[in-house]
Amino acid sequence: MSAAAGQPPEPDGLALLGPGVTAASVTDHVAGIVIARPSPRFWWLAFGLGFLLMMLLLASIAWILVRGVGVWGVNVPVAWGFAIVNFVWWIGIGHAGTLISAILLLMKQTWRNSINRFAEAMTLFAVACAGMFPLLHLGRPQVFYWLFPYPDTMNLWPQWRSPLVWDVFAVTTYGIVSLVFWYVGLVPDLATIRDRADQPWKQRLFGIFALGWRNSALHWRRHQSLYLLLAALATPLVASVHSIVGLDFAISIVPGWHSTVFPPYFVAGAIFSGFAMVLTLIIPIRAVYGLHTYITGRHLDFMARVMLATGLMVSYGYLSEAFFAYYSGSRYENYMMLNRALGPFAPAFWALILCNVAAIQFLWLGRVRRGPLALFLISIVINIGMWLERFVIVITSLHRDYLPSAWGDYNATRWDWATFLGTLGFFLACMFLFIRFVPLLSIYELREMVHARAEHGGNA
Repeated sequence: MSAAAGQPPEPDGLALLGPGVTAASVTDHVAGIVIARPSPRFWWLAFGLGFLLMMLLLASIAWILVRGVGVWGVNVPVAWGFAIVNFVWWIGIGHAGTLISAILLLMKQTWRNSINRFAEAMTLFAVACAGMFPLLHLGRPQVFYWLFPYPDTMNLWPQWRSPLVWDVFAVTTYGIVSLVFWYVGLVPDLATIRDRADQPWKQRLFGIFALGWRNSALHWRRHQSLYLLLAALATPLVASVHSIVGLDFAISIVPGWHSTVFPPYFVAGAIFSGFAMVLTLIIPIRAVYGLHTYITGRHLDFMARVMLATGLMVSYGYLSEAFFAYYSGSRYENYMMLNRALGPFAPAFWALILCNVAAIQFLWLGRVRRGPLALFLISIVINIGMWLERFVIVITSLHRDYLPSAWGDYNATRWDWATFLGTLGFFLACMFLFIRFVPLLSIYELREMVHARAEHGGNA
């Protein structure tokens, strides 16, 4: 993008939007997806697939409630199975939204403006999917409220040394803060949709959710203060929530889990898988809705760089696990690593190494980072690899621990797979309902970038 004559080059953040973008075109395009443009066939196909899988989830939950968690493959010694694997995987996916929205906002990284709304919604739906699994894994999910400290006649107070209680408070706090942060950022755009809607019921509906927004200076000042405050509150959650999930494993004495590397290792893996999921979804949506001028190759490049950096951190975690298993001199830790690499679940272990370590090496190439198709395929591979990582961590440490007499096997049942696939359907259905009825991109933040570019003298 060329600068006007006599003007210095545009600041890096202002050069992110494509040529020809104006404030009016941003509003027309993004708002038009919600109120004017009919849903494309792609939307109906994706939503239909998600809805069918969501029905599978409801059937699976109903069967679990009728027959108990014995319909899953969990047993002694593998009492943690797909439920905990999927819980950790979904929580990790939600971390990209908080990083993009809160931390990059505080760091004044304007490239977040094109993807933050989408990533925030992804966080909410991923946390909803994650929350299902510990509740179902309780065996008696109808009494989940026993995990909260409330005064009752039976004196059933939470066991604060239980990781399950930590997860309840961490995930609940994460979900509430993420929801409020997402909604506060959405209010000005809901008012824009209200003002442009051509049907009275849409005007009333969006008007209710816009909370009386009138675009006044007072409203903007209060909005920006609250938005920054919520960003500051949400930032520690990136480190704390998945650190607590890592501590669920680290406080145990099971070989392969009892390690101080787990909290930072899990945080890096969460951001890694979260950005992979953002790319997996945003690249086809960008193509279908023609969002290339708002989500440019530079946005893809920045996300790929974050993914490469966190992927290298995860690779270092794998290396440190292997090294300290050897350096500890513990026969149990040594056997744990040998069992992962050569035991019955060795194919899963080597597949995760291929997906999470080998595949990301292509991201050193600039043309790969900017190439939508290559980046889309790599992000899918990473999502698979991160699920396999959680599977290997959970299963291989449990099925063979200290005593060979206590060793067992683990085989996921069709209800394990049905529940997991059902949450994928729930996630997809929620995402595509969000795309259809809520502004996909942050209109007011993109308009701010356009005005800043115009004031600087760049081509608008």
